Amino acid sequence: MYRSAMEQLIKWKEKKNHKPLIIRGARQVGKTWLMKAFGAAEYEKAVYINFDNNDRMKIYLKEILGRSG
Repeated sequence: MYRSAMEQLIKWKEKKNHKPLIIRGARQVGKTWLMKAFGAAEYEKAVYINFDNNDRMKIYLKEILGRSG
């Protein structure tokens, strides 16, 4: 499973005009772990931001997306 998921992420990265990446799935299946591993393996620098427990980032995201609520 890891290899397949990582290969899909690498294909996404290699596309010239890739869209933002959205990872969906059930709770506790390894989405965060996969993204952290992908960032460490494929990028020189990577940042992890959890919007669920970061009110400052929630506000920022709402501002840049132009959403309220």
